[in-house]
Amino acid sequence: MNKEEFLSELRTKLSGLPQEDIEERISFYSEMIDDRMEDGISEEEAVEGIGTVDQIYEQIMSDMPLVKLVKEKVKPKRKLKAWEIVLLTLGSPVWIPLVIAAIAIVFSVYVVIWSVVVSVYAVNLSFAAEAVAGLTGIFICLKTGNVPGAVFSLGAGFICAGLAIVMFFVCVAITKGVIKLTGKMLTGMKTAFVGKE
Repeated sequence: MNKEEFLSELRTKLSGLPQEDIEERISFYSEMIDDRMEDGISEEEAVEGIGTVDQIYEQIMSDMPLVKLVKEKVKPKRKLKAWEIVLLTLGSPVWIPLVIAAIAIVFSVYVVIWSVVVSVYAVNLSFAAEAVAGLTGIFICLKTGNVPGAVFSLGAGFICAGLAIVMFFVCVAITKGVIKLTGKMLTGMKTAFVGKE
């Protein structure tokens, strides 16, 4: 793919964004390709080296503030006529609660996803607390002369300590996965909101 084909495809993909952002991105990637070509790389290699149009589009959408997208989409392209204003006003008891409900659903899904992460960290913390309790239980059992209880406390403490260590890595993996998931969700919402002109 040459530079013109790449930029044309990128412009088409970005068509739902504000015009000044499209021009800024096209100019940025055009300059990036030119810089690579000045370094002695062929035009096709320079285009291939910056990634696919889909990858670039996803990166642009993840970097674009949602507020800016909403402002651009909500801003009327022309002045509203009187009958449109009346219709919007009369329909507001229907569409305002629907918008609020949609926002509440998205927010609640986000909260539920992150509450799972918090719950996993709480389980990990409980294993760590049990490990400390088990290991301190050894001294209490030995002080009272309960040797089998001390051995049990030692074993339980080590098992819980091992589980706490393993759960820590599970927590980190789940957190990274949820961060990726919520990022993809936000990018998907932005993409759905922008749509195509």
